[in-house]
Amino acid sequence: MARVGVMGCGVVADYGHLPAIVKTPGLELTAVFDPVAEHAEHAATKFGTKAFTNQEAFLDSGLDAVVICSPVPFHRENVEAAADRGLHILCEKPLGMDDVEVQEMIEYCAARNVGFATGFVYRFSPVSQKIREWTRDGSIGEVRVLRLSYIWELHGRYDQDADGKWRENPRWRGRMLEGGPMVDCGVHSIDLARWWLGKEVLRSHGVGAWVTDDYEAPDHMWLHMDHEGGAHTAVEMSFSYGHTVKEPHPRFTYDLIGTGGMIRYDRDGWLFERRNGEGTLIAPGSSEKDFPAMHAAFAKALATGDWSEMPSGNDGLEATKIARIATEQVIAMRPMRAKSPLAVS
Repeated sequence: MARVGVMGCGVVADYGHLPAIVKTPGLELTAVFDPVAEHAEHAATKFGTKAFTNQEAFLDSGLDAVVICSPVPFHRENVEAAADRGLHILCEKPLGMDDVEVQEMIEYCAARNVGFATGFVYRFSPVSQKIREWTRDGSIGEVRVLRLSYIWELHGRYDQDADGKWRENPRWRGRMLEGGPMVDCGVHSIDLARWWLGKEVLRSHGVGAWVTDDYEAPDHMWLHMDHEGGAHTAVEMSFSYGHTVKEPHPRFTYDLIGTGGMIRYDRDGWLFERRNGEGTLIAPGSSEKDFPAMHAAFAKALATGDWSEMPSGNDGLEATKIARIATEQVIAMRPMRAKSPLAVS
């Protein structure tokens, strides 16, 4: 039984990692850490474990591994402190603030012989697993085109605080300050394209739009990638699709076109189908995320030392590098940059 601690008790930890860990055979949720006592205590009470607000005390509490869900600016500090104690690591994306930082984190963990995995939870959904099978078994021929789209409102640009006062949603603001939708969400799609095809990206470029002018990063963005072997992937990501409406309707779709068929997934109604010369196969749909399956793979890696089923630190680096470079290119090409105090470089 691997003793696991979670660093950062925010939204993703609460709905994704923590409930999955407590239900995963081979994992024991031993402790949670958050510098905000209220957050740590809430998670500890809800999931039946110990709460820590001191990082050193948490890391010295008898753990075998940590899951890092803290804000991105703290990832490096958390990773290196855990690695110094020989703890294996599953870290949320994006792994770090820039490519140099992430590369140094990877090398730091390797030098201490600890596993370092990226939380690309989309890989583990039944839909993603089946698409990988279909792209590898030739049932739609050679895949030439991929279109992956997730356009949503990131829970709205505005919300109400504890006193009922309207404000800019801290989560919306935080994700935009960290780089925008391609860096935050698009990395999942970039990773899926690389993983499904088994082909690296040779060239990429981005196009962006600013529905709001308050941030330097675009809030709606397209990314185009040319892979080894000739396939092309188009990724569309948005935080502004319905970000100011009362009843938003996010859209999440995958489309793959091969020389002998096509694959289509639409989260609306869990539509999932493969069409080829033999006919149409309707498969069971599912959520795009599967935290229990990811943590089952994490438990296996911790028990056996075989990390091949886990997205690596290098996978996290490659996806984030592509997303950041494209975003920076889009920002550089923007005719007039925002002068708002919210704008960041």
